[in-house]
Amino acid sequence: MVNAVNVQMLKDQAQKLRIHSLKSTEASKSGHPTSCSSMAEIMSVLFYHVMRYKISAPRDPSSDRFILSKGHAAPILYAAWAEAGLFPTKELLNLRQLTSDLEGHPTPRLNFVDVATGSLGQGLSVAAGMAYVGKYFDKASYRTYCLIGDGESAEGSIWEALSFASHYKLDNLCAIFDINRLGQSEPTALQHNMEVYRKRVEAFGFNAIVVDGHDVEELVKAFHEAENTKGRPTAIIAKTFKGKNFPSIEDLENWHGKAITGAQGQDIIKHIQSLTKGHGQFERNIPKPIEDAPKVDITNVKLDTPPNYKLGLDGDTKNSTFADKIKGVDAKRFVEGFIAEQNIVGVAIGAACRDRTVAFVSAFAAFFSRAYDQIRMGAISQTNVNFVGSHCGVSIGEDGPSQMALEDLAMFRAIPGSTVFYPSDAVSTERAAELAANTKGICFIRTSRPNTPVIYANDEPLAIGKAKIVRSSGNDQALLIGAGITLHESLKAADILAKSGIHVRVMDPFTIKPIDKKAIIDNAVQTSGRIITVEDHYPEGGLGEAVLSAISEHPNLILRKIAVNEVPRSGKPEELLQMFGIDAQSIAKTTEDFIKN
Repeated sequence: MVNAVNVQMLKDQAQKLRIHSLKSTEASKSGHPTSCSSMAEIMSVLFYHVMRYKISAPRDPSSDRFILSKGHAAPILYAAWAEAGLFPTKELLNLRQLTSDLEGHPTPRLNFVDVATGSLGQGLSVAAGMAYVGKYFDKASYRTYCLIGDGESAEGSIWEALSFASHYKLDNLCAIFDINRLGQSEPTALQHNMEVYRKRVEAFGFNAIVVDGHDVEELVKAFHEAENTKGRPTAIIAKTFKGKNFPSIEDLENWHGKAITGAQGQDIIKHIQSLTKGHGQFERNIPKPIEDAPKVDITNVKLDTPPNYKLGLDGDTKNSTFADKIKGVDAKRFVEGFIAEQNIVGVAIGAACRDRTVAFVSAFAAFFSRAYDQIRMGAISQTNVNFVGSHCGVSIGEDGPSQMALEDLAMFRAIPGSTVFYPSDAVSTERAAELAANTKGICFIRTSRPNTPVIYANDEPLAIGKAKIVRSSGNDQALLIGAGITLHESLKAADILAKSGIHVRVMDPFTIKPIDKKAIIDNAVQTSGRIITVEDHYPEGGLGEAVLSAISEHPNLILRKIAVNEVPRSGKPEELLQMFGIDAQSIAKTTEDFIKN
């Protein structure tokens, strides 16, 4: 375990972390020193006694993982790594400066941070994803620790993550709840009712340990028990005090997110220094990781078998969810997240950390809106997670508007660094998955529910940002751009128009972000400058606006958007396509009017 000398060292180190948190937030004139202070002993025990990691390689595959879910306590995380020897402690005074990567909340700009935190309630899902990979894929010894604030435990995603971790018996996961009683503007709902916390966490299947979060010996014993508990994860529920050891501030309201400056700050630092009982420099005794994480190479991912379709045959099983088909290939690669979209997105972000897996998340595209905060935080975390959203648009039919994704293109286009695929047949869907697996950043693949014919040859080259012309002639009078269902309706519309002697060109953009600006402009110029976009999506932020942005600086092009312009209703797919003017007959009529007028 730990002897008396080491206990005192850990106590002293906790005080040193408090002082660093005070000084760094004073230097920046902003931050959360009281939130840091409540977890000082936890951080000391974790970083200098419990966790196994390499200072030389903070993200080493075999090292333990640590997620600070309460990201506003970033100063003490930075202090812990500095005191471990990763970088000079004087750099802590650059907190929140534009020229420093020590931001107000942690981001992976720092080599010791796996994911961005700060939008509360998300860390445990990420940690569960890491732990799942460690237990079932890597089958390695590393453990995952996640520190959670009591205020953020009001978020439902925390309880989704507890349920997930318990279901999969993630005994390599340890959740630490910092129960410091006070939220931002008032006490938390449960304050220090530790028994309620214990019962709730136990009800979710965790081994629950209630401790005095400022007692180093209790913490050491609790972490030892967590490491030796098999078959279920452990939650350490630590009773702490906000602003611990800050005279006239400890356990008082109205000190959240306030730097403590001037004479008051200096007096608190002197008081904390007086609590230090050890002598000499703190001796770092960081346990070395067990080097048993396998080498993983997730580059140059290829389809197991290339597309094998005959032109014109139904490709519906590739254009709907059917995610469970992976079970037939390898059941271990399928992770059931149940109806908890926020959590499963967080789990995927965790699973993708440290380049251990290529993660795909499959759901109805409409329900990714529930997890949008997790997705945007994934972008800040520089994650490489791929999202596959099915059942898009009114073409799903009778299920009605609650199930229809009509905002998803706008949502994913707004994510920084994202790639948005909108394949239109089985071949292009498979190629989109292959390309997404090899593309950095967040990728979204939008798939349709109805049966669609195969239009591409099995060996058709497809690339990100490269559109395809799927119908053309020498005297085309307009350029039709559709994707998914509306590409097929546009092809039918071209046939209808041809019977009247009107020829149009039809383009498949394949990716909506990046959009193929050059192909759009070149083909529009060749078709009298007329562009019609047709989309099974609301007009805001979708295909039409992506194309409009591409041609915005060209003076001789004009665009007409056809989209779903109001909240739809239940009905047969063909009825709904007609209702919103995105079926073949309606497209043909709109195009003819556009050309003639």
